[in-house]
Amino acid sequence: MQREKLDPIKAANQFVDKYFSNCQGAILAGSVVRGEATETSDLDIVIFDKRIPSSYRESMFDFGWAIEIFVHNLSSYKYFIEMDCKAARPSMPRMISEGIIIKDEGILKSIKKEAEDILEKGPEIWSEDVLRTKRYFLTDALDDFLGSMNRAEEIFIANTIADLVHEFVLRTNRQWIGSSKWIIRALNQYDKKFTEEFVEAFNAFYLTGEKDKVVQLVDRVLKPHGGRLFEGFSLGK
Repeated sequence: MQREKLDPIKAANQFVDKYFSNCQGAILAGSVVRGEATETSDLDIVIFDKRIPSSYRESMFDFGWAIEIFVHNLSSYKYFIEMDCKAARPSMPRMISEGIIIKDEGILKSIKKEAEDILEKGPEIWSEDVLRTKRYFLTDALDDFLGSMNRAEEIFIANTIADLVHEFVLRTNRQWIGSSKWIIRALNQYDKKFTEEFVEAFNAFYLTGEKDKVVQLVDRVLKPHGGRLFEGFSLGK
């Protein structure tokens, strides 16, 4: 029988006391910290322990919660921050920055400051070559979308376009991108009005098959950067 859920902060404290009592730092992050928890939300806990030879991730149930732990020594977390920055999806910096400190032996102030600075700086600016490549692949997906007469294929082409549009808008404005639910969250953090139009365009297509709003959205996103790109594009030549 599953135990009744404790208050998330109380559960995190008890979890750290039980399993990582000798760690140097622990942070509770995720949806419970942001006030966005749902019935299926878990506790995301980042552990810093100098005795750990290499980082690992583990999932378990305890104290009535599904718990995901991200365990690092005092240097391994930097590798994951670097990978997140390269992908422009700052999962680790965000967890560290927004998280509530559960335990700290004097190491977390500088680690949190490092994460906050990274988030504020934003991802690297796209080079002109990368921008042209992204324009081309978005154009290519749109052409497939316009030419398709197969409803099943259209649905998944639309999914691809949605991901590419979100990436293009955010990266050309030097904003972090997302995946899954974080696509909408990342867009909202940048421009709520655009996000509403984005959702409306794809929702109209999924409900009715109408493509016009998606096409107009893509063209509007591409226009400031030269519009659609096909003729003259080459890669690896």
